[in-house]
Amino acid sequence: MLNWLVIGIGDITTRRVIPGIQAESRSRLCGIVTRDPAKAAQFGARVWPNLDEALVDSAIHAVYVATPVFLHAPQTIQSLRAGKHVLCEKPMAMNEAEARTMVRAAEETGKTLGVAYYRRGYPKVQRAKQLIEQGAIGRPVVAELTNHMWFDGTGSRSWLVEPAKAGGGPLFDIASHRIDVLNYLFGRPMRVNGQLSNVVHRYAVEDNATVMIEYESGVRGVVEVRWHSKVNRDECRIRGTDGEIEMSPLNGPDLIYPGGRENLPAHANLHYPMIENFVDAVVAGKPLLASGESSFLTDWVTEQARK
Repeated sequence: MLNWLVIGIGDITTRRVIPGIQAESRSRLCGIVTRDPAKAAQFGARVWPNLDEALVDSAIHAVYVATPVFLHAPQTIQSLRAGKHVLCEKPMAMNEAEARTMVRAAEETGKTLGVAYYRRGYPKVQRAKQLIEQGAIGRPVVAELTNHMWFDGTGSRSWLVEPAKAGGGPLFDIASHRIDVLNYLFGRPMRVNGQLSNVVHRYAVEDNATVMIEYESGVRGVVEVRWHSKVNRDECRIRGTDGEIEMSPLNGPDLIYPGGRENLPAHANLHYPMIENFVDAVVAGKPLLASGESSFLTDWVTEQARK
């Protein structure tokens, strides 16, 4: 049985992370770190006011870091050095240097470090990877991912527009997932160009970002994200020399490719397959879908895009 400590009790934690842990047969919610115990009362787990006290408990085996981005690196490293495995929310850290430090801490302690890039576990993303490797579209040459939405910087997630807490705007929040999908499909990124600006909103982070990535294989990836659009978009397509794969919306079930169309819905709890995979890695030594070692490349891309 893997005993979990969850740091943070926000929306993602209550809707996905804790239910995912509770549904995973080899997992048990052991405790929660929060400054607001009332929010954690419904889960019936022990509550600690700070991480220092919680990590002393030898019954805890794994930590889920679900705090704002600026806390990811220090809390992950502290947990790893306390002898705990860590599954950290995305993006890994505020910058590439922090992300590398997290990876190094996992290597030095021999503990497992995973990152919550759960879209790698989408059945249709995995199927698309298989189709690409089988040559279904010939040689892949360009991939385009677009995510447009409206976020005015208010509400429970208002910290996302504070650079000291979030690191950046839609580049960090929604582009990171899509950059990670490209890295998962096409490997190591080599060159990056980015354009960030504020067109509508005047908060302290960008309200839009466009990133172009060149991969070792010659594939060019384009990620376009906006927080100032009242027309929602969630597009994903991969073009090759002999055809293309259409996955729009990325968060939907449809996958269209030359000669075929499949309906491959994600799990009802998007975090569950990721948590299950993490437990497989810790308990049975199976490979992580999104390890710290592979996920830090997204931090490298976002850092290059801001230069």
